[in-house]
Amino acid sequence: MSSLTMGGRIIKAISGFYYVYVAGAGIITCRAKGVFRKNKITPLVGDQVKIEIISMEEKEGNVVSVEERKNSLIRPSVANVDLALVIFAMKEPNPNFNILNKYLVSMEKQGVESIICFNKEDLCTKEEIDYLKSEFSKTPYKVFFISVKDKKGIAEVKKELKGKTATVAGPSGAGKSSLINEIVPDGNEETGEISEKIKRGKQTTRHTRLIVVDEDTFIIDTPGFTSMSIDDILCQELWNYFPEFTEYEKECRFVGCAHINEPDCGIKEALKRGEISKLRYDNYTEIYQELKQVRRYR
Repeated sequence: MSSLTMGGRIIKAISGFYYVYVAGAGIITCRAKGVFRKNKITPLVGDQVKIEIISMEEKEGNVVSVEERKNSLIRPSVANVDLALVIFAMKEPNPNFNILNKYLVSMEKQGVESIICFNKEDLCTKEEIDYLKSEFSKTPYKVFFISVKDKKGIAEVKKELKGKTATVAGPSGAGKSSLINEIVPDGNEETGEISEKIKRGKQTTRHTRLIVVDEDTFIIDTPGFTSMSIDDILCQELWNYFPEFTEYEKECRFVGCAHINEPDCGIKEALKRGEISKLRYDNYTEIYQELKQVRRYR
């Protein structure tokens, strides 16, 4: 008698177990067939898979195949992502723009659209909010200023996610889990309190997992991060991942311009005219120097 085969999507992977969501059947706990090890294939959260049912009563099965991926990300290690929702607090903790821009660079390199979400707007002055609005208006990114505490801006963010698989990422304490709770009230997200001593978040997400919002909308929740490495990028190619630089780069006098010390640089001229964000440009130069040092010591 042939076994029952069903299609589903991996929502969580822990210690060799794959938790597969099957519409109408719920979550099936699976192991991966030995052929995956043989072919050096690792199923990822977000993968569309075929599973064979061992016991429907016990909800146990095996992953037998992984369908062709739209994409697969390295950081975070997930598959079939349409959108990255990057959430940072405006205060408590203060945003680390170096880390924020490194994450945006990482998504650009991996070909994933990003949306920026600044939480805890309720803790900020109008001047602080206007400053960030001005700086990020010079980028191609959609930016939302929200307050999860006051339930402000949540509906607008949720609208952006409709029909997509979005990976939601940000540093611990930014309010990521609380935002997901608002978007998916029954998502069973554990929320953490901010440490009053150091104003940093207690990390509440320990494993990457996919949350079903509705039949065509999914959120991939990832553990919070306190640092971001993009050491696989060469310093001289970094500017390619700052998309607002592209239209000005052709105005540079020198081929291979680093956009830092060279004369007649189109990007630096755009910066002087206020057409490029100084905040973003300063982070570009900072990250450039970091990558230059990495290459030097390799």
